[in-house]
Amino acid sequence: MPHKESPTEFHPDRFPPFPNDPQQFPTVNLETISLHKLESNDPTEQERAFQAFKGRGFVYLELAGTDNGDTILRAADEVARAAEQTFALPLDEKLRFKPGNRELFGYKNVGATNADKAGTPDTAEFFNVSKNDMLAPDSEMRRAWPSVVMENKPLFAKYCRASHATGLLIMDLLADKLGVPREEIRQRHRIEDHAGDHIRFTRGPPRKSAEMPEIQTPSHTDFGTITILMNWLGGLQVWSTSSRHAGPLEPDVPGEWLWVKPQRGSAIVNLGDAAVKFTNGVLCSGRHRVVPSPGEQGKWPRYSIVYFVRPTDSSRLKTLKGSGIPAAEDQEEEGVEAKEWIYRQAMGLGSRHIDVT
Repeated sequence: MPHKESPTEFHPDRFPPFPNDPQQFPTVNLETISLHKLESNDPTEQERAFQAFKGRGFVYLELAGTDNGDTILRAADEVARAAEQTFALPLDEKLRFKPGNRELFGYKNVGATNADKAGTPDTAEFFNVSKNDMLAPDSEMRRAWPSVVMENKPLFAKYCRASHATGLLIMDLLADKLGVPREEIRQRHRIEDHAGDHIRFTRGPPRKSAEMPEIQTPSHTDFGTITILMNWLGGLQVWSTSSRHAGPLEPDVPGEWLWVKPQRGSAIVNLGDAAVKFTNGVLCSGRHRVVPSPGEQGKWPRYSIVYFVRPTDSSRLKTLKGSGIPAAEDQEEEGVEAKEWIYRQAMGLGSRHIDVT
C-alpha cells in the first residue's frame, strides 16, 4: 500500500478487496443487468432493468460481450491513468482551468463544495471534460484544456461515444416501457448537439487520520438523465430508501447509507433528475454520496470515471407524453431549458467557490 501520494498511485491490481464485514460495512443489493442481453432485446432483462430504474434507480451493468461495453471496460483504466497525470499537475496550473461564470466544464478543486449543511468543505477534486470538445476538431473547441487532456483526446472521444451509445440504449428500453416514441427521448440527447454531457474523473485522497473529513462528495441526486460510473474502490453510498422528492445535501425520508461494492466487469448505472422530470416521477433518481473507501481500501486514493448523459442545452425539461406516464398537472407546461436546469440544480448542491459542479 502507498505511504505517500505519488504520480503512480492508480494500481487496481494492487488494491485490497472490499471488506467482508456486513455489520460494519452494510452493502446495498443491486440488480446486475447484462448489456449483451439488452442489446439482444431480451424481454426478461429489459423488464428487470425497467423495474430497477423505477425502484432504486441504480443497477450494475455487466459490460463484457458487446462492442461498447468492451470499449468502456478497456478504456476506463486508460482514462484513469490520464486522470492521474492531470491531477499530478501543480495546483496553480489546474486552477487555470476552473469553470467560468455559469460554466460547467473544467477543474474543481478540493473544498469547492459544501459537504453538509454546516458548510464543511468537501475533500475531492475533479475535472469535467466536455464531450463536445473531445469530439470536435481542435479549432472548434469552446475552451482550453491541459496538455494531458489534449494528448488523450482520441481516448476520451472513444470513451464518450461508447458511453453515450450505452446510455441511449437504456433510454430506448425505458421509452418503450413507458409508451414514449424513442425519438422523443433521442432528439433530446443527440451526441452531436451541445449539452452538459461529459467525462468526469475524480480523485478522492486516502484517509490519513481519523480527523480527516468523511465526505468527499456530498449527498445529492444527479442532474442529468443517465450516469455511467466506473470505479475500483468502495466509497459510493446510496440512501436505503428511495425518494423522488429529496432536497439538496440531506435525505428527506428515514433510512441509512449503504455501501455500493464495486463489481468487476460492471459499471454502476443510475438515473438522474431529468429522467424523473421527463416521466413525472415514474423513474427514480437515487440519492447517493461518496466517502473515503472502507477498511484497508481507505489507504489508497480513490479514482472514479463517470460519463454523464444529459439533455441537450436547448431541450426543455417537462413531462413527456406516454401511456405509462401520468399527465402533467400543467398541460401547457413549457419547461425550463436544460442548460438553465443544470445550473439551478448545481447551485442547490452547496457550491462554495465555483459556479457549476
